[in-house]
Order: sequence, then structure tokens, then C-alpha cells
Amino acid sequence: MSATTATSQQSSFALINFKPLTGHCEPMDTVIIEGERIVGAGLAANMDLPTDLQLINLQGLTLSPGFIDLQLNGCGGVLFNSNISIATLDTMHSVNLRSGCTAFLPTLITCSDDDIRQAIDIVREYRALYPQRVPGLHLEGPYLNPERKGIHDQNYIRLPEADMIDYWCTNADVIAMVTLAPEICPAGTIEKLSSAGIVVSLGHTNATCAQAKAAEMAGASFATHLHNAMSPMISREAGVVGAVFDSHRLGAGVIADGHHLSWENLRIAQRQMGDRLVLVTDATTPAGTDTKTFLFAGQTIYHHDGKCTNADGTLAGSALTMMAAVANSIRAGIEPQTAVRMATINAAKAIHVQQHMGSITAGQFANLAIFDDNYMVRGTVSGGDLRLHG
Repeated sequence: MSATTATSQQSSFALINFKPLTGHCEPMDTVIIEGERIVGAGLAANMDLPTDLQLINLQGLTLSPGFIDLQLNGCGGVLFNSNISIATLDTMHSVNLRSGCTAFLPTLITCSDDDIRQAIDIVREYRALYPQRVPGLHLEGPYLNPERKGIHDQNYIRLPEADMIDYWCTNADVIAMVTLAPEICPAGTIEKLSSAGIVVSLGHTNATCAQAKAAEMAGASFATHLHNAMSPMISREAGVVGAVFDSHRLGAGVIADGHHLSWENLRIAQRQMGDRLVLVTDATTPAGTDTKTFLFAGQTIYHHDGKCTNADGTLAGSALTMMAAVANSIRAGIEPQTAVRMATINAAKAIHVQQHMGSITAGQFANLAIFDDNYMVRGTVSGGDLRLHG
């Protein structure tokens, strides 16, 4: 595997001689792929392999489900907010593959209603072409609490309007997740969105623990970048963080880059939440590049040593990749199978697509990550398209 190869022209093939890291401990030494789907996975001794099936020897590399990023603003020099287009999504996907990420939610942060409508149309068009790459759109804002706005543009933060909420519900087949502050939303907003099938995530919020619990009762099921841009847990007020920890249902994304939260907080969250915790990148323009400055939310953002901030030091997304998030988590003390679940099946379950992605089982999209013992990605399978490199 010293040179880049692509075997997408093969309608079917089998991967052999790999170390499985699936998030579970089931024995596996063979994965059979036909078209864009996995049709078999397990031990070759228990499988009836066609004699003419092409066998791809992975030479002892690790094989995992392809990583799923529920919060990706951009990467590879592009940003979805800046260029809402098919070309941007193509670039994001191509760059993602270098880090084992085979599916993602393009994330549009606080902006105009016109931009939101355009994003919905573009993601619908892209999903029709590549359903295995983009399960849907993540709208992070604009219904946020200005006190916890982070990098979001104050000029576009606003209260929900009934006609736009109706529009979102009408397009629930495309909108996978919405991040909002429950305390600024009119009664019934969360119920309406969640009833339409949209995952409501609590974020950029100053809600009390009681308000967060009420949002959960109304249908909210997730929290955006845990610990960041939300009310913290203190002795006499548990805040949104405490509501998440106290819940048996609320999931949460976490940015394991060493800048957004401490490694102690990552370990605490994982112990408290188990498989409700999901690795996300919240990546922006410089991820996968050496870009030093870029524009985001109308501001100049500076990228240095993996940290992205504006002039006053406010965090502005990240330069993290999913492979790095998994590796960082393992190095911080998270057990490898657990870290892989946080990047795969936990994410799939959070947005209700676990029947199609997130594990290595028959019927799933053939989305896989291949990497070495140093967590360097050596290949991917994306919708049945196998690419290996040295």
C-alpha cells in the first residue's frame, strides 16, 4: 500500500487481515462489500465466500466503522457558511476521508433566513446524490441566548418566528439537528420541532437546570459542545451541564481537542454519560490545512497550535479532525472501544440513523476507516468506494 489506489470499480470485494475496532468485542476477520453496502461481516470460517470474490488484504491495519461528525462547519480551506454549495460539501467530504470521517452534518451557524433556506436546498440535493455521506443538516442557531453567543454574530441572533419554525418542520427530512437556547424560545417550539423528527439540541444557552429539564421533557435530546457556551454546574445550580449529567436520555457532543475542555472533564463526562456521549469536531476552515487566518461569523479568526480564536480570545470552532478526536480520547484514558463508539454508533443513534451507519454489520452503508497503531489513517471505504494509501 505504498501508493494511492482506488477499487471503486469493483462491485464487490472483501476486506481481510485486519484488526477490528468496532466499538464492541465480537470476533471478525472478514467484511464483504457489495455496491455501497456491507453484505456480510464476521469470521471467514463461518461465511460462504464466492471463489471469485476479490480479497483486499489490509496487512494487519485496524478497521473501524467510518467516523460520523455531527458538527462540522468546514475544513480543507472551506466553510459552509461562507459558500453554501455542492462544491463546499464535496471538499468537506474529500478532506474528511483523510481522517476516517465518512459521514457528517454540514453545520450552518447563526445567519439569515435566506441562507438557511439555501442550505436546506443544497443539502437536500447533496443527500439525493450521496445519502451515505450527509445524513442531514445541522442548524446551530439563530435562536440562541446572546449571553452565551460565543463567536456567533450578534446581529443575526433572534427569537423564533412561527412561520420559520413551520418551514423547518416541513423540511425535517433534511434538517437532522437544531441547536437552540430553550429559555428564549416560545412555549411549544421544542415540541413542534421534535415531533417533526428534528433532533433538538441545547446550546449557546444560559438555561437553568430546571429549564433544561423542561426542554428535555418537551423533546430535546442532545446538547451541543458540552461545557462550552452553556450554563455550568455549580454548587447550588446545576445548569445545563448538570441537567445533562443527571439525565438518562440527553446525549451531548464533546470537542476533544484539549482547548474546549480539560481531559479530566472529558473522562468525567464519559463516565457519567456512557454511550450518550458523542465526539464532534466543530471544525472550521483550517482543519486539514495549515491555514493561519480565516473569516468566520464576520470576524477574523486566528489559528495557532490547533486552537482557533478571534482577536479577544473567544473560541471559534476548532481545527480538530475525527481521527485526532478518537486518538486524543484514547490517550486521555478512554478505552479504545469506547472512543470508537463515541465517534460512530453513538453519533448514529443520536440522529436516528443507526440502521444505515455507525457499525460494521450487514445492511449498513459501506463506510469504514482504516488506520495504523499510531492512529494515522491509511484508507477509507465510503459508500463502497475503497481507497488505500501509504
